[in-house]
Amino acid sequence: MTADTTTEQVPTAAPAPRRGWSWMPIAVTAASFVLAFIVGAIVMVLADPDVVSKYSYFFSRPADALSASWDKVATAYGALLRGSVGSWVAITETTAQAAPLIFAGLGVGLAFRAGLFNIGAQGQAIMGSILGAWVGFSIQGLPLVLHIPLALLLAMLGGAAWGGIAGFLRAKTGAHEVITTIMLNNIAALVLSYLLTTTILQQPGRRDPISPVIEWSATFPRLADTRLHLGFLLALLAAAGVWWLLERTTLGFRIRAVGLNPHAAATAGMSVDRITIVSMAIAGALGGLAGAQIVMAPTLLTSFPPQLSLGIVGTVGFDAITVALLGRSRPFGIVLAGLLFGALKAGGLTMQAQAQTPSDLTSLIQALIVLFVAAPAFVKWLIPFLRERRRRSATPQRKAVTA
Repeated sequence: MTADTTTEQVPTAAPAPRRGWSWMPIAVTAASFVLAFIVGAIVMVLADPDVVSKYSYFFSRPADALSASWDKVATAYGALLRGSVGSWVAITETTAQAAPLIFAGLGVGLAFRAGLFNIGAQGQAIMGSILGAWVGFSIQGLPLVLHIPLALLLAMLGGAAWGGIAGFLRAKTGAHEVITTIMLNNIAALVLSYLLTTTILQQPGRRDPISPVIEWSATFPRLADTRLHLGFLLALLAAAGVWWLLERTTLGFRIRAVGLNPHAAATAGMSVDRITIVSMAIAGALGGLAGAQIVMAPTLLTSFPPQLSLGIVGTVGFDAITVALLGRSRPFGIVLAGLLFGALKAGGLTMQAQAQTPSDLTSLIQALIVLFVAAPAFVKWLIPFLRERRRRSATPQRKAVTA
């Protein structure tokens, strides 16, 4: 006796593709750098009247225009490399320029991870520079091992208070941190401007707004004849500390949870208001340390830090936003972005002096890098081979009939 048996197999989904390490983000980032320097080269050529004049007879003698353009770009970018990594002194200048950017970038990036847009790193750095410099020149007789930590502690507290104000206003009144931090930036600049006209900060016997020189015991130690000082090591330690805070602590988990979804975090029992205030205070403390870096780091020529003045902080707080964006708000990425921007700043002066390029060209290149990195779809559109091919998956239905 024979029985016919018919078996129908249920269609099975095709196996999911393996998720391995992808080279695409690195390739897009590298392409963004190349595009930024290409556009910078074009601007450089267009800004030089001598080079532009040679294009008026391009079709009769194209070699003149092309040679002049190449010489201009090669001279400028060669000077940029020499000024940033061309020697041991240049490399240490890069680290010195990068240290405050790393501190401020960590503050902005940590706030980003909490879902907050901290535009106030500039004001936080100013407050840190005020308190760090004041401790540095007003207290005398302290040993180095006490004077430097005390100055850094006061700078941290000043920045934390300035960031905490914005966090408190956001948590308790709903005031947006972008507006409050912008206003706090202006207030900090006005506070510095006023204090430099008083006996609190103004150097005795001077009429211009400038502070006394910081005591030697409050100056960062450095390697002889270089700009590699203690502050850069502290910046690397701060990056490791922020990574540990965000990835290995309960507070860091709560910061990331609030940043991803504050409503879900509140439902899970987390205090969104408290996390907001704490996050902005920590971000402000890092910004305050960026200001302390500027007023406590020795210069190469005098071996003393620069005296506190109106423009001493520069644009470090605003540059920190681009550093955090370029570093994807990750501590390791922020360190690399800070070193890149430090190299651009260190080499920018050499490029300006040797190639007579516009003083704002370095800022333009920085802005272009961030623009291209922030728009990966645009970069892929410009460079077609970076476009990822869509994988075709087919799940044919099969029937097996067994008699």
